[in-house]
Amino acid sequence: MWMLYAGGSAVAAALVAIFGKMGLSGVDPTQATIVRGVVMALVLVAGGLVFGKFAGFSIGALGGRAWVFILLSALAGAASWLLYFFALQAGPASAVAVIDKMSVALVIFLAAAFFGEALTTRSVLGVVLTIAGAVLIVFK
Repeated sequence: MWMLYAGGSAVAAALVAIFGKMGLSGVDPTQATIVRGVVMALVLVAGGLVFGKFAGFSIGALGGRAWVFILLSALAGAASWLLYFFALQAGPASAVAVIDKMSVALVIFLAAAFFGEALTTRSVLGVVLTIAGAVLIVFK
């Protein structure tokens, strides 16, 4: 099931690049990111209500460690969105999206360092090919 979710995420991320590039003409990227964040928050809250995710929900139930890392994730996500929109406004959507997806290579190495996930010959080769592919796309 996780592969279906990941595939859906890839499709949605592709649409972010396309719709974002279309909407950024003559618009401040910071303002666009604010609107995007507010709309996303509203959609997520509505989804939580529809699917009953607030039943028994308690902010206090999250431990201090969970809060720290969820907040750090939110800050990183906000920075990512903001930088992504600045990049989309200034550059070609295909190149911006490819460079943004270089996060995959970073995640593989960071997951090995922080979580002890296997760093195999295949995964390293995949990272090398990902970087090579990005270079080929960006520097046409």
